[in-house]
Amino acid sequence: MNETVKIIARNGIVAALYFALTMLIYPLSFGMIQIRVSEVLVLLCFYRKDYTIGLTIGCAVANLFSGMPLDVLIGSAATLIACLGISFSKHLWVACLFPVVANGLIIGAELVMFAGEESFWVAAGFVALGELGAMILGYILFFILRKRQKVLDLLGANQNREFKC
Repeated sequence: MNETVKIIARNGIVAALYFALTMLIYPLSFGMIQIRVSEVLVLLCFYRKDYTIGLTIGCAVANLFSGMPLDVLIGSAATLIACLGISFSKHLWVACLFPVVANGLIIGAELVMFAGEESFWVAAGFVALGELGAMILGYILFFILRKRQKVLDLLGANQNREFKC
């Protein structure tokens, strides 16, 4: 199969998974206190930079349902920034920091500016806390999967196959 077709197919699957996991727990996926299990998927960028595309698209489509029209742009930008940081990380624990910080700051600011939240630091803290939960789950999962060569092959991992924790 052509490599371009594989990249498009993988990213389509990742975008669909992100969307589906976000919608699965819809009420918890949006707002100041948000728990997005789908955010675990951003760590896929640790293994392949091009997963940034599918994750950003999946986030944008999911954010169409947030009730805040600008969330499609702002929330997706936070995911894009986090994915880019993750894709250049060499340590999984460092990679986990990018989504916590990016989402906490960017989504926290968005909630204050457009959703009527009063305190930036409270909003940013709650968003970051939810993201931290997803990243702890993701760290454990990716730590376990790091020795599974068949999984890495299925993901098309082309970087960090032998990563430092």
